[in-house]
Amino acid sequence: MTDSIHPAARAVRRELRYRSLNGYAVTLVAVLLIGLGAYLLVRVLAPPPLAIVLVIAGAVLLPGLYMLQPNEGIILTLFGQYLGTDRSEGLRWTNPLQSGKKISLRARNLNTTPLKVNDKRGNPVEIGAAVVWRVRDTAQAVFEIDDYTNFVGIQAEAAIRHLATLYAYDSGEDLEPDETTLRAGLDIVANALKAELNQRFASAGVEVLDAKLTHLAYAPEIAQVMLRRQQATAIVSARHQIVAGAVGMVEAALNGLSERNLVVLDDERKAAMVSNLLVVLCSDNDAQPVINTGTLYT
Repeated sequence: MTDSIHPAARAVRRELRYRSLNGYAVTLVAVLLIGLGAYLLVRVLAPPPLAIVLVIAGAVLLPGLYMLQPNEGIILTLFGQYLGTDRSEGLRWTNPLQSGKKISLRARNLNTTPLKVNDKRGNPVEIGAAVVWRVRDTAQAVFEIDDYTNFVGIQAEAAIRHLATLYAYDSGEDLEPDETTLRAGLDIVANALKAELNQRFASAGVEVLDAKLTHLAYAPEIAQVMLRRQQATAIVSARHQIVAGAVGMVEAALNGLSERNLVVLDDERKAAMVSNLLVVLCSDNDAQPVINTGTLYT
């Protein structure tokens, strides 16, 4: 019986800081060597081989020069071996045998197209987000991921789809009163999206600076139905408040009449008065006054 072999965990490549030389000083040295060699060669003040060596030495220094803009780095390798990342600004110099790949360290925007997904209730919704991100670890971004920009776009879409399934679009009877929804809890949802994106982007050396939902709506096939549902909910809520207020006003009116002994009302007259007051207070239209010349009993 043979023992199973478990491969060791692959080491993750981390960024190493590379210290380059001042390019302006190296340029001055190269120009001086080339000029001195040319002068000696023309004036024949030294053996030709020495003058040629000086010219060649100055020319060899020049290919090692490179320029870096602010928030820009260059990944330096020597025959395939990673040596480090130089983040220094301006004209720099390194070994001409090294090869370099420049990478932007600036913040970038990713504006996703609206995605059709199902929310926590299973209702189809359209959701889109804007993500601000930048490269944090250049070695991870280049050596751990084949194309980190494409990776960011795909993982952002996956995170938005997953996020939409964790929350309902709007509150309802099947949810807890304090439960977060996509429409009402935008700040909480944005923080949750940012945390999930940072977790997904960690392997690519990318960090998320900000993430916000830019588009949120019901899918077209149910938008009209859900709009009527929201309108009905709003009407019921408004009616509930109107009726509660009207009942309080009627109660106050009856108590005021009783306390001041303005009129003595039996139960039937109280019921008629309550009915009339509720009609006046709860009706959408102005009440039409009716003059009653008789009594309730004739």
